[in-house]
Amino acid sequence: MIRILQKNNRITKILFSVIIGAAIVSMCVYLIPGLMDNSSALNSGDVYATVQSPGLLGRFETPTSVKTAEVGQLAQRMLKQQRLPDFLLSYMLTRAGQMLVQQQVLVREADKLGLQVSNDDLAHELQHGPLSQYLFPKGQYIGDDAYMNFVQENFNLSRSEFESRIKLEMEITRLENLVTGGVTVGDAEVRSEYRKQSTKVKFSYVSIASDDVSKGITATDAELEAFFNQNKARYASAVPEARKLEYAAFDASSLPGGRPKVGADEVQQYYSAHAEQYQVKDRVRVRHILVAVKNDADAATDTAAKQKAEGLLKQIKAGGDFADLAKKNSDDPGSKVQGGELGWLEHGTTVPEFDKTAFSLPVGQTSSVIKTEFGYHILQVEEKQTAHARPLAEVKDEIVPILEQKKAGEAESQYAGTLAAEAKKNGLEKTAAAHGLRVVTTDYLGHDGMVPGVADSSGMLTAVFAAKPGDAPQQASTGDGYAIFQLVDIRAAHAPEFAAWKSHVLDDYRQEKTPQLLATKLNQLADRATALKDLGKAAKEMKLELKTSDMVGRDGQVPGVGAMSGQVSVAFDMKKGDISKGINTGQNGVVLAIVDKQEPTDADVTANFDKTREQILGQKRDEMFGVYAGSLLEKYEKAGAVKYSKRAKQTPSPFGS
Repeated sequence: MIRILQKNNRITKILFSVIIGAAIVSMCVYLIPGLMDNSSALNSGDVYATVQSPGLLGRFETPTSVKTAEVGQLAQRMLKQQRLPDFLLSYMLTRAGQMLVQQQVLVREADKLGLQVSNDDLAHELQHGPLSQYLFPKGQYIGDDAYMNFVQENFNLSRSEFESRIKLEMEITRLENLVTGGVTVGDAEVRSEYRKQSTKVKFSYVSIASDDVSKGITATDAELEAFFNQNKARYASAVPEARKLEYAAFDASSLPGGRPKVGADEVQQYYSAHAEQYQVKDRVRVRHILVAVKNDADAATDTAAKQKAEGLLKQIKAGGDFADLAKKNSDDPGSKVQGGELGWLEHGTTVPEFDKTAFSLPVGQTSSVIKTEFGYHILQVEEKQTAHARPLAEVKDEIVPILEQKKAGEAESQYAGTLAAEAKKNGLEKTAAAHGLRVVTTDYLGHDGMVPGVADSSGMLTAVFAAKPGDAPQQASTGDGYAIFQLVDIRAAHAPEFAAWKSHVLDDYRQEKTPQLLATKLNQLADRATALKDLGKAAKEMKLELKTSDMVGRDGQVPGVGAMSGQVSVAFDMKKGDISKGINTGQNGVVLAIVDKQEPTDADVTANFDKTREQILGQKRDEMFGVYAGSLLEKYEKAGAVKYSKRAKQTPSPFGS
């Protein structure tokens, strides 16, 4: 190596200089504190995580930030879409954060592969993709103002944010197509899958409910006590911890000086600050009669519907009562009972043809027959209002209670704070007496208990169960006021006496014995039905009810059986006349006998071949890309290219770790 360097070789010297330079840069990156470090952004609270490319070169990139606000918004949308309870928000935050981080990782990989989306690509997608029906109806652009309104109302984003997200999704789709482009499905697999999906069965069955079996289980006191003693560990903490507290509650009527008053200037200030809430848009109040007909109806059906509507219009013009005719003839179930009354409508709340007619028709006038996607309509305009601001005099009675409640709440909170501070010095009893309040001592209460005389005691009980003996008095809202309170005593979780817990022991005993007894009954029924070659006769002997299903597929549901995609899916592998073994579906046990079976013909398979292939391909591609994306995220995380904020790391799961 030394000899090489001693030679007067210009290329060698340049190469050596590059190596030395890279080493110096690397040392700076790794050894100089703060250089190429994004920890300040992570600790700011605004950033959930940052993403950069793995390896040395990634340290010179500007990291991409995943904002905490974006994670929160996505988590809330997911919670709402899946109709999940609010207490799962922390879990959903973790999922949303991981999804957005993974999204940024995928975009970086797509960028490396040159899959970026140009503005021309975006324009083509908006004009010809799924959103084209809204942005380019009938091929015509709706205009910049309407475009921005559409984006704001439907996505709550600015135009630039919206277009950036569309580009991001397009780029990830390109990456997915590249990664999964080699996925194939064989013809035999397509045929097999279609036959599996399309096979239907009809069966007779006997369903035995677990609850019915459980109710029939009896036990003597001696048997129950023996069960209780055998399961002492199970009952060691059966009686949960309970806590006793004392409190003094008050509402706004107990405030020094009484309830706070609201002045005219405060009402005016609130009105001015919330002026947008009191803006009324253009609106119209209409009645209508609908003669329903589907868009794809044949010509004769459509003509008949139109003629009926025209006949009703003639009756109205001849002096017929619109409301009476609507009640008797309209096909709109939501309005016909009110004589066709739809109430106040704003622009955009109905289909375009209806909207245009309603807002262009003078008050008191009846429209001609108009066609929409729902059928033929006749409209009658009853009243119109142009856009305006509701005057203060009109809305004052709505504002005053809001301000009164707000001021009372603030005053109650301040007064509670004063009382709590005083109680720390003088004790709860003396403080309450000095202010004319009554101290109440509760019985022992559990987490989900109710404090007597208090509308909402959840806040008090949460605080009490977090308190330690000797802690100073605290304050909490009670729903209709406030309370100051403190912990008095703790009764630890403990094992109950058998006599007091006997009913619970019986429930546990039944729960333990039920599966075994249910299995025994099912086996007896299945064995007897097989021996007789008749499920109906076996059911009659055992005094059980025999039912028969409809013809049903794998996506069906059968009363007393449940989803056909579950344990009872064995029915699709059975032949006509076969009798099953006992099947435990969880809540019930079932024995079934196949009455009829329908399998798709070769012609059915051929007709649905392409559609089935696409379904299978889609599933396989999703699975493959899911594995790819998961592996890629793991690679970035192991390389330290993904950095999470402290808040992200501390987000708990409601199900534990």
